[in-house]
Amino acid sequence: MAALTGSWAEALAPEFKKPYYAELYRKVRDAYRASVVYPPAQEIFKAFHLTPLERVKVVIIGQDPYHEPGQAEGLSFSVRKGTEIPPSLVNIYTELHEDIGCPVPSHGSLVHWAEQGVLLLNALLTVRAHAAFSHKDFGWQEFTDAAIRALDAVDRPMVFILWGRPAQEKEKYIRNPERLVIRSPHPSPLSAYRGFFGRRPFSRANEYLASHGETPVDWAIPD
Repeated sequence: MAALTGSWAEALAPEFKKPYYAELYRKVRDAYRASVVYPPAQEIFKAFHLTPLERVKVVIIGQDPYHEPGQAEGLSFSVRKGTEIPPSLVNIYTELHEDIGCPVPSHGSLVHWAEQGVLLLNALLTVRAHAAFSHKDFGWQEFTDAAIRALDAVDRPMVFILWGRPAQEKEKYIRNPERLVIRSPHPSPLSAYRGFFGRRPFSRANEYLASHGETPVDWAIPD
C-alpha cells in the first residue's frame, strides 16, 4: 500500500500502531499476492491523497470499490475516463441532472469533485475481483471509522452524504453540530428504487455550505 502523507498521515498516525492495522496490512498484502484485488495497490489511499483533511467540505461514502476489471481507482463511485460508466454512477448522474440541472457527463471520473474538497471514501478500501464486499473482515471498517472521527473533529462546516447501509453505519461517529448528514439508499440498481432518487444531495450540500460561509462545490463535471 502507498503510504499516507500530509494531514491525513498525521491525523491517522495512531491507527498504524494498533494491532488491528498490522493484521489489516498483512491481509491486504497477502490478498494482492494471492488473487486479483482492486483498486491497484498504489491507489488504495487515493481519496486521501487528492482531498487533504484540511480541504474536505463534503464526504461521500460508499460501500467498497468496484470489483470488475478496469473500474476501481481509489475514489468511491469514480472510474477513469474511457471506462464504461457503471450503473451506480449512471444513477448518481441522473440524480445530479434532476437535482441541479448539470449535463450528464460523458465519462465517469469524479476527480473534479475530489480536487474541490469532496472526499470520495468507501467503507472498505479493497475488494477481490468479482466479489463485492469480499474484504469485509479485513479491518477496513475500523480504519475508515477513524477517518470519520478525524473529520468530525475538524471545526468547520461539513456535509456527509451516506449512500447505503455500510455508509450509514458511520453516522454514529458524526457528532459535531456543524454537520449536515444526507442519507439515502445506495445508488446501485438493486437498491436505488427504494428512495435514492429525489433526495437532492447536491443542491442541499451547496445550500448548507453557502449558508455557513463556505464555497459551494461545482458539481458540473467537465468533459
